[in-house]
Amino acid sequence: MTATLPARPTEHVAPPAAPTPKRKPRHTPRVRVQRTILTVTVVAIVLVQVYPLVWLLLTSFRTAADFAGGNPFALPSEWTLDNYARAFSTGNLGLNIVNSLIVTLGSSVLIVIAGMMAAYALQVLGFRFSGLVRGLFLLGIIVPVQIALVPLFIDYSQVGLLDTHLSMIIPLAAFALPMAVYLFSSFYEYIPREMYEAASLDGAGPYRIFGQITFPLSVNTIITVVLVNSIFIWNDFIFANTFVLSDGLKTIPLGLQNYIGAMGNTDWTATFAAVCVTVTPLLLVFLVLNKAMISGLESGATKG
Repeated sequence: MTATLPARPTEHVAPPAAPTPKRKPRHTPRVRVQRTILTVTVVAIVLVQVYPLVWLLLTSFRTAADFAGGNPFALPSEWTLDNYARAFSTGNLGLNIVNSLIVTLGSSVLIVIAGMMAAYALQVLGFRFSGLVRGLFLLGIIVPVQIALVPLFIDYSQVGLLDTHLSMIIPLAAFALPMAVYLFSSFYEYIPREMYEAASLDGAGPYRIFGQITFPLSVNTIITVVLVNSIFIWNDFIFANTFVLSDGLKTIPLGLQNYIGAMGNTDWTATFAAVCVTVTPLLLVFLVLNKAMISGLESGATKG
């Protein structure tokens, strides 16, 4: 005969509390008005920035007669690709693009290398009177470009650099260097000193620290420096117009002068087609670098 155990009393388990519904933020009329004004302002800025590009693209497909006789702001009544054919046949557009690429890439590389090394020496390594040297670098921001044209022209003619790519690359990089040094120095200021101290304790020298720590962390700043300066270098006219004497070294701003004919007659539709062709690489570079910069900022170099 088996003995039956008394049943255990069932424990009363309280049901889980229902989650409290999140209250939606109440938008006061003042907040709504501010958001509306902000939205309208952003849309207006976008339209002002985008409309000239759209108009330029549409006009590049119009015939010369349609552009001269019709409404220049209306849609093309007849679409044509002859403007792009004339753009390449009238001037050396392909050669101008190559020259602009050489000058832009060469100047950007020189700006990044010199700016990073100068900022690394001033901010990370440090030395006596480094603050004074940094101040002298920043003084270069207020120096106007025009005062250097005549001395540089004389110096270039004496050393044989006149009418070369270097005659444009050197001054473009030099006048952009102060801002690059400032950006790199500002970034290096926020790199923890403990990283450099740990690398030094492991036996790393200044060159190894620069190559393995400072340079990888500077990718975002490098992209920013290249992005900002490439726009101005690509559109530079004053240095190219002063130091370039032959047609074979003309950049895009100088090459666009080839579309001005006798007595000031200008083939506007071919000019617009040439501008569209020359603006496209700059827009692509801007979009690619902008995405890379946003991606780098989201990932973050250090997490504190």
